Amino acid sequence: MRPEVEDFLHLLRHHARSHGERLALRGTTQRLNYAQLLQAVETRAALLAEQPSGAFALALDNGPQALIWDLAALFSERPCIILPPFFSPAQRTHCLMQSQATLAIAEPAMDDELRGNGFSRGETFWYRPSVVDPELPPATAKITYTSGSTGTPRGVCLDAPALLRVARELEAASRPSGPDQYLAILPLAVLLENLGMYAALFAGATLTLLPSAQLGLNGSSSVDWQRLLGSIVLSGAQSLILVPQLLLGLVTAIERGAMRPGPLKYVAVGGARVAPSLLQRAAKAGLPVFEGYGLSECASVVCLNRPGAVRPGSVGKPLPHVQVKLAEDGEVLVSGSSLLGYLGEPPHLDPWWPTGDIGRFDDDGYLYLAGRKKNQFITSFGRNVNPEWIEAELTQNGVLLQAFVHGEGLHQNLALLWPLDPTCSDQALADAVQRCNALLPDYARIHRWARLPEPFSNSNGLLTPNGRPRRAAILEQYRETLCAMVTE
Repeated sequence: MRPEVEDFLHLLRHHARSHGERLALRGTTQRLNYAQLLQAVETRAALLAEQPSGAFALALDNGPQALIWDLAALFSERPCIILPPFFSPAQRTHCLMQSQATLAIAEPAMDDELRGNGFSRGETFWYRPSVVDPELPPATAKITYTSGSTGTPRGVCLDAPALLRVARELEAASRPSGPDQYLAILPLAVLLENLGMYAALFAGATLTLLPSAQLGLNGSSSVDWQRLLGSIVLSGAQSLILVPQLLLGLVTAIERGAMRPGPLKYVAVGGARVAPSLLQRAAKAGLPVFEGYGLSECASVVCLNRPGAVRPGSVGKPLPHVQVKLAEDGEVLVSGSSLLGYLGEPPHLDPWWPTGDIGRFDDDGYLYLAGRKKNQFITSFGRNVNPEWIEAELTQNGVLLQAFVHGEGLHQNLALLWPLDPTCSDQALADAVQRCNALLPDYARIHRWARLPEPFSNSNGLLTPNGRPRRAAILEQYRETLCAMVTE
């Protein structure tokens, strides 16, 4: 067992011995104290260790069992893939086939999907023989799939030391605030949430894990705010991890008197850029919000504002386990906690990881981000989306000639459309968008669109000579049109 993993297990055993009756894990119907949690994890880890070798796929909704199996995989040192609930069936199939997972535990709704991917049901697990060697990098503990900036997600292979270093630093960052009640809101498949739960266990806190529907979350972009706010209040949460869109809803609810900050002591926000105005509103509403920055390729969190060390507008200072510097063009480079490699691709050997983000440091070492080097945008729900992928899908159905997609920092994806036949009706455009949406995962779907007054062309400065959209020019010319489509 890797020393970092063994240390984590010893810490859970210490919690079980010293305060075994303290509530560790709470779900809809299940409650486990630290002694019971340890027993459940060790029993499942032993069971996993008895199974044929291969990666373990976990497709459970948030709840105690999901975390218990995740920890069991960590302690049995079996590579684990947590399948994101917001992925499409085709994307999940890609994850299962690329990883050559031999074991799976999933919700009943996944039965047909697993059978279609060659799995057979056993007493505890779904089983499948490995067809080819997936060539996992040695020491891979977790394969976290990105949210698919193109149609095909990439598997980021991480070792246990990288994961647990981040979890320890997250616990240390929140320690001055002293939260001991943690509510998991994001899916366990989101690495930031996964490590947030580890951090809560490091602290000996009580974790509440509720199914997404009970929290009012549907997919990656639909929220029943009454349910979500009610869950936050009823759980007695003192600590949360949020993406910007969820923070906006929480701040708005407090401003409107629908709820109070209550016992919240530490609210971390990340996954996408946070508007400085939103952070100002949060502070005015009495919410202790701390913005951070990270990426899956660096085992999640790299920088974080912390109690007593907050610089509004920045993403904080680098955490102690990493080094961060800027390339000549301003790109943020990270060392000290990099991926082992992408699954199916050559191993990552360079000690510095190029993040694709442009940034600057102030004199005190706080990092400020200016945007992405490439066209990929990040929604306010923290999903990475390549607009060219969606634009290509929109123009494949014979109705649309041109499409431009925008969603940076937004909770809705917006599109500007020009039809193949300029005389076609708006209803025909709407039908074309709807057909395309049916084939896309929910975070990539178009929520609002507008018809262009004229096509993009080289003559109007909106296309390059080889036919590619001039994205900055399009954004500038149609800024008011795009802004008018955004709804709360």
